[in-house]
Amino acid sequence: MAPITNGRLLFKEIPVGYPIPGKTTTYDTSQTIDLETEPLNEGSVLVKTLVLSVDPYLRGKMRAPEKESYTPPFFVDEPLYNFGVGKIIRSSHPSFKPGQHVYGVLDFAEYSIPKDSTKLKVLDEVANLPYSVYVGAAGMPGQTAYYGWKEFARAKKGEVAFVSTGAGPVGSLVIQLAKQDGLKVIASAGSDDKVEFCKDIGADVAFNYKTTDTGEVLKREGPVDVYWDNVGGPTLEAAIENSALHGRIIVCGYASQYNNEEPYGIKTMRTVLSNRLSINGMLVFDLQDKYQDEFFKEIPGKLASGEIKYTEDVTRGLEKGGEAIVDVLKGVNRAKKIVVVADE
Repeated sequence: MAPITNGRLLFKEIPVGYPIPGKTTTYDTSQTIDLETEPLNEGSVLVKTLVLSVDPYLRGKMRAPEKESYTPPFFVDEPLYNFGVGKIIRSSHPSFKPGQHVYGVLDFAEYSIPKDSTKLKVLDEVANLPYSVYVGAAGMPGQTAYYGWKEFARAKKGEVAFVSTGAGPVGSLVIQLAKQDGLKVIASAGSDDKVEFCKDIGADVAFNYKTTDTGEVLKREGPVDVYWDNVGGPTLEAAIENSALHGRIIVCGYASQYNNEEPYGIKTMRTVLSNRLSINGMLVFDLQDKYQDEFFKEIPGKLASGEIKYTEDVTRGLEKGGEAIVDVLKGVNRAKKIVVVADE
């Protein structure tokens, strides 16, 4: 078979503020690949990328290599990577066969050889559930919500939960888990249509944080027993100020701070002492061994049946991946942002 073009989205330079498509990231078509003869080491697989996840944390990987963080940095002139779904083209690993669909970390490339094939998960077909959902509600964002809620919420029926970024892939599942546990749920989102989606999936109170004062809502509808924090900054400050005695705060993301050089100083930390709050940082990888099997037994089926609702915001074409990332960082995406690279 003759070599074919292997399009890739490359990281080209460290941004200041928001990344700039075409400058921070560029779509590159200089690489070719022969799908029949591309060398495979023992235990490796060649994967065709079908869909990729776009998440706010990717901005944190666009940093200088020497700057430490909880996740490794991207390297200049190499492809970006994130969770995705792909199709096995060739395999030298006994656990994978050509034609199988797998979920795991994939390059932003049409074809790639994952660095560690043992971390790929073969996907079981679930009726009425598109494979794209495995990078959203049935993937890392959904797992983040499920693991964190199970581990840290200590929810009791009748309590009050507040979820920031409630229309996002993590927040929307947290809302539904909280309602299943019998909590009153307050949710914030960045547009009126996102507010309506929060209400559709069960939020008792939902508001647009851009046009409504978060602190006033929490003071009126709280106090807050469980706060799921996706944004940090002033929203976290307001949640601490309006917390209940022995409240729990689950810090999952810092979306309001990803593009800022100076960190936001929380002025309400005294309330952590007076209300004896518990604050836990939440990274999905820490709890994977404990909850992953339970998650995949429960959540994909509920998504397929409609018991748990989800939405997607689809960008078609890897060449538009840079724009998709900026959309998520600016909050203009309508739902869970995915990039469809190929249909099959």
